[in-house]
Order: sequence, then C-alpha cells, then structure tokens
Amino acid sequence: MEDATDAAAHGIEGFLADRGSGLLRAAWLLTGDDHHAEDLLQSALAKSLGKYDALANDYKFEAYLRTTIYRTFVSWWRRKSWNSETVTQQVPERADDDVPVALRLDVLRALDTLPRMQRAVLSLRYLEDRPIAEVASILGIGEGTVKKYAHRGCVTLQGSVHLTDEEASR
Repeated sequence: MEDATDAAAHGIEGFLADRGSGLLRAAWLLTGDDHHAEDLLQSALAKSLGKYDALANDYKFEAYLRTTIYRTFVSWWRRKSWNSETVTQQVPERADDDVPVALRLDVLRALDTLPRMQRAVLSLRYLEDRPIAEVASILGIGEGTVKKYAHRGCVTLQGSVHLTDEEASR
C-alpha cells in the first residue's frame, strides 16, 4: 500500500483522478443534481486547494475537502434557489445491484424533500456511515443537534410518500 505522504507526491491531478468520483458522489447526494454537484465540488476545491500542500497527504486533504463540501453545501444552499429543482434520474456511480433502481431513486427523491441540514446529517451519518461526533465536527454543530436532525430526518423519511410500504416492497 502506498504511504500517505507518497500519495501526495502525485499532485492534485492524481488525487482527483483517484478520489474525484467519490467526492462527486458525496456532492451529488447532497444536491441531487449532476450540475449542482459539480458546482459544489468545484467551489469546495477552490476553497481548499491552498491546503493541499500544507496537509502533506491525500487522506488528510480528502477529509478537509469533504468537510468543505458539506459546510459549503449548508451555507451555499441558504443563498441558492435550487431547492425547487427535482432529482435527476441519473446517478453518478452505480450502487449495489442488490437494491432495485426504483427503490434507490425513491430514497433519493425522499431525501430531496428534507431541509438542507437534515439531508446533510443523514447523508454523512447513514450514507457515508460516519459517527455522530465526526458529523458534528464536519458540519460545525453540536452532537445533540446532529442527533436531533438525524431523528427528525428519519421521522420525515418514514412518512415520505416516496417510501411507502408498497414502494419499498418492489
């Protein structure tokens, strides 16, 4: 396995070639739109590029960049009027074949109905499988607030018209 400091030696282009699709997927989970996800990732990259050399390895830079993506999403979406757009039918990367495509799209549609902070918390907590403390740190909020948003988001998803028992049994 490549040493973390050696990984940084291949530069930002190599980093993006290695990890760009995963970062774009994280942005897409938040925005639900290919173009907005690209804009979000580009904005976060523009804010973070100055830290690439200072962090000295790709793992630290990726963590920093992911935090920037989530924080940019949370603050950016307050000013943007993109929340009224619908989720695209095309997912950037293929998910497991065990889950039917229709169900994955229903989950994404249901996520799109959530307020931005609930969506960010649920994306980090359950789709990226991050612990509560890490979600709190990334979003710059308290652990209790993460729990509150996660609970409220899950309750909202349980009542979502996109995730009825009939839909989930497909």
